[in-house]
Amino acid sequence: MNLLKPRIWVDQLSHIPIKELKTVGIKALIIDIDNTLVAWDSPQPSSESIQWMKEAKEEGFNIMLVSNNKPERVQRMQAFFHCRGLARAKKPTGYGLKKALRIMRHKPHETAIIGDQIFTDVLGGNRIGLYTILVTPIKSKEFWWTTIVRRAEKRILSRLKKFR
Repeated sequence: MNLLKPRIWVDQLSHIPIKELKTVGIKALIIDIDNTLVAWDSPQPSSESIQWMKEAKEEGFNIMLVSNNKPERVQRMQAFFHCRGLARAKKPTGYGLKKALRIMRHKPHETAIIGDQIFTDVLGGNRIGLYTILVTPIKSKEFWWTTIVRRAEKRILSRLKKFR
């Protein structure tokens, strides 16, 4: 159960304590795209997500988008957020997350992963020692497989709520 427990759990991206992350030694952010930064079915991010990303960059974080989605989707989001990205990351395996760490030249203990799913982002991050941040999904409409996984996720999240 500890592998599914995020360090921080917030309702929206803007609630992430950016300045506090720096005080605990976080220097890099690996950020999921779909339903974390951008609604799953949206071709572009909201102005709030763009502003949050701008503030994170101004704080000096090294940022990389890491998604299980296709390269076209990741490249489109890279253009909006002006940062690097990695598609087909195979989360929760360590493949994409470790590759992102190598590209960013950061260690797991100085990197946070921000995502909306416990079975991909939180599990993958915890498995390799990242600081995990769970964000409530932006939108309820999702890829069909994610809809199925969310049912199991809801049961686990209800148990974790007492630790929130």
